[in-house]
Amino acid sequence: MLTSTRSTITFDKKNVDDRTLLKLYKNMLKPRLIEEKMLILLRQGKISKWFSGIGQEAISVGVTMALDNEEYILPMHRNLGVFTSRNIPLHRLFSQWQGKANGFTKGRDRSFHFGTQEYNIVGMISHLGPQLGVADGIALASLLKNKKQVTAVFTGEGGTSEGDFHEALNVASVWQLPVLFCVENNGYGLSTPTNEQYRCKDIADRGKGYGMESFILDGNNVIEVYSKIKKLAQSIRKRPRPILVEFKTFRMRGHEEASGTKYVPKALLQEWAKKDPLENFQAYLKDEKILTEKQVVAIKEGFVHEINENLQIAFDEAPIVADLTTELNDIYKPFEYKEVNPNSETEELRLIDAISQGLKQSMQQHKDLVIMGQDVAEYGGVFKITDGFVKEFGKERVRNTPICESAIVEAGMGLSIAGIKSVVEMQFADFVTSGFNPVVNYLAKSHYRWNQQADVVLRMPCGGGVAAGPFHSQTNEAWFTKTPGLKVVYPAFPYDAKGLLATAINDPNPVLFFEHKALYRSIRQDVPIDYYTIPFGKAALLKEGNDITIISYGAGIHWALETLVNNSDISADLIDLRTLQPLDTETIYNSVRKTGKVIVLQEDSLFGGIASDISALIMEHCFEDLDAPVKRVASLETPIPFINQLEDQYMAKGRFEDSLKELLAY
Repeated sequence: MLTSTRSTITFDKKNVDDRTLLKLYKNMLKPRLIEEKMLILLRQGKISKWFSGIGQEAISVGVTMALDNEEYILPMHRNLGVFTSRNIPLHRLFSQWQGKANGFTKGRDRSFHFGTQEYNIVGMISHLGPQLGVADGIALASLLKNKKQVTAVFTGEGGTSEGDFHEALNVASVWQLPVLFCVENNGYGLSTPTNEQYRCKDIADRGKGYGMESFILDGNNVIEVYSKIKKLAQSIRKRPRPILVEFKTFRMRGHEEASGTKYVPKALLQEWAKKDPLENFQAYLKDEKILTEKQVVAIKEGFVHEINENLQIAFDEAPIVADLTTELNDIYKPFEYKEVNPNSETEELRLIDAISQGLKQSMQQHKDLVIMGQDVAEYGGVFKITDGFVKEFGKERVRNTPICESAIVEAGMGLSIAGIKSVVEMQFADFVTSGFNPVVNYLAKSHYRWNQQADVVLRMPCGGGVAAGPFHSQTNEAWFTKTPGLKVVYPAFPYDAKGLLATAINDPNPVLFFEHKALYRSIRQDVPIDYYTIPFGKAALLKEGNDITIISYGAGIHWALETLVNNSDISADLIDLRTLQPLDTETIYNSVRKTGKVIVLQEDSLFGGIASDISALIMEHCFEDLDAPVKRVASLETPIPFINQLEDQYMAKGRFEDSLKELLAY
């Protein structure tokens, strides 16, 4: 505690009234007292981990009080003041940190890894960077709905080294999104000092490179933080644009308590201790006769009582009882499928035309549905699926994006948080690797973690047979069927593609919609003109026979059909899975029990593919019905090559017929 009433920070109250000054003080004091209590509980083993924000309270409190309660804030793990300033009941926070049911994640995530729509707060994930792009999406929704609101998102100086930071700033600048990018420069990323994190003088300098205003504020001066952010927020509401703000501050404790501060020079700690934002502000208020020592004691006593009372509520709450049904049911947001049947009028369409028509009709069904992707606007996408969409729906809803897959997937998540559906086109499914983290760690896990749906469809043009080489020809569905929380759709025919795409867009959960490029213009079918839907998890039985069951999807279905045409004596059930997650195991098991032999064909390489899981399921559930081992046929265990001689050798198609006959002869 500082003994002198002389402040080491220069405060200028300007036009801030005394009532607001007292509120700023109380809102800083409360998280400080909570933290001091949490550090005791940590040592007692009553909470598992703690990331201290002591010394940084002025930033969280100043920013939060400067914004309207309806405006979203995306904080990090040192921003307790955001949560308390938004008046979240303390017993719910304490339950969260103890893994109790009254928390926000049902014991599934810890610390500040949660969000709450009730208080317009969206918490972080451990990867830090993705929340910056999510803020872009929320801000985009504000623009589209003309809400005139600001979105504030926090990161640390270490987080500015991540690619997500640069992508998010670029997108926000290009689209002029109303985002406040708040960088808490507290000296260290865990133990790595700032001079090993970046070479520019100030992080705020980076704003110039993205064509946005930037400011440097004293993060320990709560009046400066509050006044400047309030002014910037008012300006952004009138003229939407992103602004980068760097707050100079310091982390007075370890990255988390276990890491300590031995790597920090003692003189540096002592210097910053003199700049304590709370103690300096308290001294200033006393000097200005706005606060008395008697008031300080009374305020502290009131907070201590509130903290202890709410802690007891959390302590008294029963531990979570693991329930298998609850866990499995919370992976996805419940979706009540509504079947829409078309009339009898049809037209012959290629696969690519059916997808385009289905996407257009979904844009008409959902008046705020947004399409995002590289070159999807005037150019119509590299495959021309969105050709003409800008003319009908406008550039607000059909949005060209910079080449930044990660930020755009995250923006889709942000739109979902703000209540808007989106379709994100990966120019090629291969490019999803540049946005892999937000797909598998943000979209997939958000509903399970804090009951927030990720209403995003990722369109995935994929597949070989077009001599496009290792980076434009992969069928990478197995990366995502492995990840709980994602749905994976892979149609082989125009009729299915149109109806399944409509369902994917209706579904509030994240869906990866695979479209085989080699089938785009080679497969034709009569397709209903009207809008219609097809349910997920229902395979199509294309042919019926008694000798063998053939299971496939995508291009593999057409390879199997060709083989059966060339071998009319083979009596086979041919199952087109259509959706890989959810998987129609009932149709698979019924067929296998009838035929006793099964071969699974996939275009992907063999090891770790969906065929392996299907084979394992059949062995576990239909073993006694089998007359032969389950056979898997897949492409070579190499990257997919470019030249046709090598690509033909790579593809599973050339090995399927021999494998089928070999199994029949077993």
